[in-house]
Amino acid sequence: MNAAASLDRLQAFRNDVYHCFDHRADALFNLFDAITVAGLVPSFAHLSLQGPFERGHGSLYAALTKGTLDPERVRALVGATLNHDQPRVFAVDTSTWVRNDAETSPQRGYFYHSSRHSAGKPVVAGWSYSWVAQLGPVSSSWTSPLDVRRVVPNRNAHEIADEHVRHIVQLLPPGTAAPLFVFDGGYDPVRLAKLKDADVVSVLVRVRRNRRFFFDATTRPGPQGGRPRIHGAKFLCADQTTWPAPHLEHVETTEQYGLVHVRAWTGVHVKTSQDIRPGSRQFKPTYSGTVLLLEVAKLPRDTRQPQAFWLWWRGLGVPDLALLWRAYTRRFDLEHTFRFCKQTLNWDLPRLRHPEQADRRTLLVLLALTQLRLAQPVVTDMRLPWQRPQACGRLTPGRVRQGFVQLLVPLGSPAGAPKPSGRSSSRPKGKYSGRAPRFPALKKSA
Repeated sequence: MNAAASLDRLQAFRNDVYHCFDHRADALFNLFDAITVAGLVPSFAHLSLQGPFERGHGSLYAALTKGTLDPERVRALVGATLNHDQPRVFAVDTSTWVRNDAETSPQRGYFYHSSRHSAGKPVVAGWSYSWVAQLGPVSSSWTSPLDVRRVVPNRNAHEIADEHVRHIVQLLPPGTAAPLFVFDGGYDPVRLAKLKDADVVSVLVRVRRNRRFFFDATTRPGPQGGRPRIHGAKFLCADQTTWPAPHLEHVETTEQYGLVHVRAWTGVHVKTSQDIRPGSRQFKPTYSGTVLLLEVAKLPRDTRQPQAFWLWWRGLGVPDLALLWRAYTRRFDLEHTFRFCKQTLNWDLPRLRHPEQADRRTLLVLLALTQLRLAQPVVTDMRLPWQRPQACGRLTPGRVRQGFVQLLVPLGSPAGAPKPSGRSSSRPKGKYSGRAPRFPALKKSA
């Protein structure tokens, strides 16, 4: 695609974004542009000082408080940017918006956080958001987020992942190869095997090093009858004596990881009782898959010793080990996207009270990420004096954000000009709003 076509596509995307907004559409679109170009700011109010935001700081807060947008239209618009030329590999993971002391904010839950701790444990109170993004053919700081949904306390990440999978399957043209979805260790392979579209997709998930599997039973009852066996020989990830000869094996040498060795054992499953009522005599269902052991000689950055990874795959046909190990290593690119959203696009900077406001803010960040991705081929590098030059078309997300401001003039803005209405009368004298209600963070058991 040439530069003119890329610029026309970007302008059409901006016009479609404006039509996704309903109430306070002009303020929402100005906020959308301000998020894209601002970079790290000390507070949410500083976004009103950016050039694209033509209104006062009051409209900044009103855009999230009173503004409305259509989430399904936003998802359809972002989903239309799916790159069909890249491998159909998607990563699903969650990121937490920390709200530990926000007692007046409802629908908070307790979620895992890698760097923030509460009472000595990596668990924080806040809002958790599940993201799904398309991964590129090689490791990069770019991913293509296609959907984001909040994990409310009365649901779990597996149910939201099911909605992500169904959304991506609907975006793909019929007759295409089965897409691959990659999950980290916080997901259960049994629950992923029960996805509504599990028969048309492939799933790759990391499992614990001490996970216990069983081979599928092959023996039949003897002449005296009896109940058929469900579980065959044990396969203990922590006990090498229980490993038979691998059914599949892949070895290659790469520049980043050195010698890569992948071994796979097919026809294994885990014990589960999730679908059976206690005391029932029904057969417990099993979900067969493939266990993979991934070992590398080194890491891209020599900060620690490499460790072996255990993975579980379930899908159609024979697993492609060369594709699977690369897909899992590229899953970490989504962590770069999370860091870029929080540290550069100021995703969780505003201290919002209501989760609906956080949902609007998150969708605006999703749109800003998509706008930067579409602008990558046409942005000119505006590097700082101490930054190394980068080739056009290979700019990182941060460098695209630096140069995006030069595109605002030729692209224009569909938002209308502000209409000053005079000085606000503020709160009437003697009016008292009262104490805001308190909401405790909810636990799953509650």
